[in-house]
Amino acid sequence: MEIHVKRVRQGKNSTLSEFYIDNEFSCYGLEDSVRDEKIKGSTAIPAGRYKLAFRRYGGMNSRYKKLFPDFHRGMIQLMDVPNYSYIYIHMGNDFSDTSGCLLVGKTVKHFQKEHEYEIRQSKKAYVSVYKRLCAVMEKGEVYLVISNNF
Repeated sequence: MEIHVKRVRQGKNSTLSEFYIDNEFSCYGLEDSVRDEKIKGSTAIPAGRYKLAFRRYGGMNSRYKKLFPDFHRGMIQLMDVPNYSYIYIHMGNDFSDTSGCLLVGKTVKHFQKEHEYEIRQSKKAYVSVYKRLCAVMEKGEVYLVISNNF
C-alpha cells in the first residue's frame, strides 16, 4: 500500500503538505524547507518512496509509549532515506519541532508577514493517522510517497 504526502506550499523555513491514506485526505503535514543541500535537522525529507516500519526503542519511543500506553506500538519510521536517519511521523506545530521529520496536524495557520506555516491539533491528527497506519502496516508493506506539488 502507498500513503501519499503531497507538498503544496513553501514558507521561508517550512513546507506544508497534504497527507493521504487510501487516496483520501487525512490531515496536513509539516516539514522543514526543501533544500538542494542538506542542513542537519533543518531540511525536508527528499521526495521519494520510503518503506514504513516500527522503531520500538529510543527516547522518542519511550515518551510516546507513556503518552499513548493503550495503542503505541513503536514510532513509525521512514526507512532508507538517503543521508538521513531516524525519520519519524510525529506531533508538533512548527518547523522548529520537526528536526527533519514529518509532523501531522488537522488545521493550518499561515503567518503572511513571516511567510511561515504552522499546523494545529497535532495530537488529534497523530492519533488518527497512527492508528490507521498501524492497521495497514499489520496487513503488509506500507510505503510513504513524498512529492513536490508546488
